[in-house]
Amino acid sequence: MQTLLYKVIKTDTQYNKYCGILETLIDSGKKTKGVQDEIELLTLLIEKYDEDHNTFKDLDPIELLKSLMKSHKMKAIGLAELLNVSEGLVSDMLNYKKGLSKDTVRILSQKFKLKQEAFNRPYNLRGGVSKAKAINAKKKIATAQ
Repeated sequence: MQTLLYKVIKTDTQYNKYCGILETLIDSGKKTKGVQDEIELLTLLIEKYDEDHNTFKDLDPIELLKSLMKSHKMKAIGLAELLNVSEGLVSDMLNYKKGLSKDTVRILSQKFKLKQEAFNRPYNLRGGVSKAKAINAKKKIATAQ
């Protein structure tokens, strides 16, 4: 009987291992049907584990991002390169001075294999303005012009 290559994730160690394998497969650039199927399967297993074990709802998007950066040993410069933005903008985001853009949310969700909703929740920017209020204010200014 053939042993399964992947199984339902039951431990953090197994989860981290599968995340590493998935990242390697995605970065390899191989587009064969077998690799695509493997990526799909790993993504499903990881997402299921995330749904069952992570309490991301307890963290605001910035705290979540900081936690993910720590667990992935990612520094602000690495995040700036990933997002293709300046280190200053990353610093402003991490210090609650600037909100996360739609592109940033999309890139972060792909990188960390999370649903976009994890990064797209309201949170307070420095000065007491919530991200949702800041977006609504920008929309009002744009439509008034």
